[in-house]
Amino acid sequence: MSSDQFDSALDLLRRLPPHSTSANLNRICALAPSLTEDLLSSVDQPLQTRQCKKTKRDYLLCDYNRDGDSYRSPWSNEFEPEVEDAEYPSERVRKMEVRMGEGLEVYRELYYEGGVSSVYFWDLDDGFAGVVLLKKTTPKGSSEGGWDSIHVFEAIDRARTAHYKLTSTVILHLSTGNEALGDMDLSGNMTRQIEQDMPVQDDSSHIVNVGKLVEDMELKMRNLLQEVYFGKAKDIVGDLRSIQPLTEANRDKATHQEMINSMKR
Repeated sequence: MSSDQFDSALDLLRRLPPHSTSANLNRICALAPSLTEDLLSSVDQPLQTRQCKKTKRDYLLCDYNRDGDSYRSPWSNEFEPEVEDAEYPSERVRKMEVRMGEGLEVYRELYYEGGVSSVYFWDLDDGFAGVVLLKKTTPKGSSEGGWDSIHVFEAIDRARTAHYKLTSTVILHLSTGNEALGDMDLSGNMTRQIEQDMPVQDDSSHIVNVGKLVEDMELKMRNLLQEVYFGKAKDIVGDLRSIQPLTEANRDKATHQEMINSMKR
């Protein structure tokens, strides 16, 4: 793989519409198959949903539960389709994965009132790591939207504390359109990172700590989107669109300037 090709592919994806990332990523992988693994692990794209064949429950697909063309279900802990010599989390980490998944379902219903969530953990030499996934979409129609949260973390065990490193990405897509107003599409993603040491007594403490970090990060990112990004977009649209006739606006501006000039005399 050429580093120039990889950098060019990433640069191209940054300039293409965010809501078409998955389709464009597939096209680039078809043109340059040698880049496939690195691109899939480096590019954040909207999460896909699949139903567990054993439990009939939906779960989310990502690079962290993938092995080739198979994905591990968090409900059955089995790969679909089956994979020989697949890697699974240890018994201890699997128990934490299940408990975190149960807690995340409660969080999702309280904050999102629906959607799909999944949790995947895996072992590290000096601790464990995992990913917390959340997805909520609106029914397709004249207006539609989607929210995807991807929280990847590492937990490094120490004496009576653990060092957590959390990298969170939010992918947002909103679109609406009608004959009177035309079409509007607002899409993008945001990534934030935090590191923190927190006290640990047992494995239950890890569940509480990770849950708190994810909840706090989502709250910060939602507020940032609402206050900064949506606020800025609202200001721009307000400046571009004038309800007052242009002649009146120019007359008011001239009067205002005349008052300023008279005060300077």
